[in-house]
Amino acid sequence: MNTRLPLLLVVLSVLAFLAVACGGQDNTSGQEGLSGTILIDGSSTVFPISEAVAEEFGAQYPDVRVSVGISGTGGGFKKFCAGETDISDASRPIKESEVQACAQQGIEFIELPIAFDGLTVVVHPNNDWATCMTVEDLKTIWEPSAQGTVTRWNQVRPEWPDTPISLYGPGTDSGTFDYFTSAVVGEEGASRGDYTASEDDNVLVQGVANDPNALGYFGFAYYAENQDKIQAVAIDGGNGCVLPSEETINNGTYQPLSRPIFIYVRKDALERPEVDAFITFYLDNAALLASEVGYVGLPDRAYELAKTRVAKRVTGSVFSGGGPKWASPLRSC
Repeated sequence: MNTRLPLLLVVLSVLAFLAVACGGQDNTSGQEGLSGTILIDGSSTVFPISEAVAEEFGAQYPDVRVSVGISGTGGGFKKFCAGETDISDASRPIKESEVQACAQQGIEFIELPIAFDGLTVVVHPNNDWATCMTVEDLKTIWEPSAQGTVTRWNQVRPEWPDTPISLYGPGTDSGTFDYFTSAVVGEEGASRGDYTASEDDNVLVQGVANDPNALGYFGFAYYAENQDKIQAVAIDGGNGCVLPSEETINNGTYQPLSRPIFIYVRKDALERPEVDAFITFYLDNAALLASEVGYVGLPDRAYELAKTRVAKRVTGSVFSGGGPKWASPLRSC
């Protein structure tokens, strides 16, 4: 089943409705002589795109300093909802608890899908047995009850080697952790805890690259950048083994680990010309730069609708609480 297409249709349909139905004026500001500082933090998955956009934007507007940090999606939202950052990178939709945290601080935000990612399961290049894994295999390894009990490869499949499994994955502040546990284990946040965790995906790459018994997971861009050091595992989501690639992520056959990724911008920060210009630049260049760093751009229509949403200052989340909910964004109209 192609779950990407319905999700994309939800994004396009809701953005289109909000762009037409909600009030507000086009507040685009003049962009000459821009200066200032823009603070971005959050997802390590989204970081490569935001970093690439920041570099290109800086070449055009050298007096604007754009700082991009990596605190994980959850850590980024903590800063964002405290008013400490202008933009939050997120590899999952904002949670209802985070929506409430922002509301308590008077933070209004605009949610902007910017690309598709294929969360990638990886092993050491010498691993010649786990070339394809089912979702059930992954659940066997990662579910909470596996902690301290499923510690060797042959416990997953008896024909696999009687050697230890070394696990590497995102920390609990990561949106990738939230998405993986939901898609694989069946409950967001449900995971064994005895693994090497990091919010920095480069740390996970190095861990897997240096450990013949390793298995880990992170965003596709980090695999694409390091294919000489690690190898991807094909995933059988019920329709056969499929490797992650730009094509399989784009056509929806890489399931269930394909997902949209986002940026969130504070409404009040958009009143600063440099932030307004940066967001416009981001949406104008996201498809190209996403592809360059290893992700899959959205259709042009999605970016046009997102720009309309920004221009009209339409706040709220299409996916508030982690799933497509229609009420939350409509409350902001």
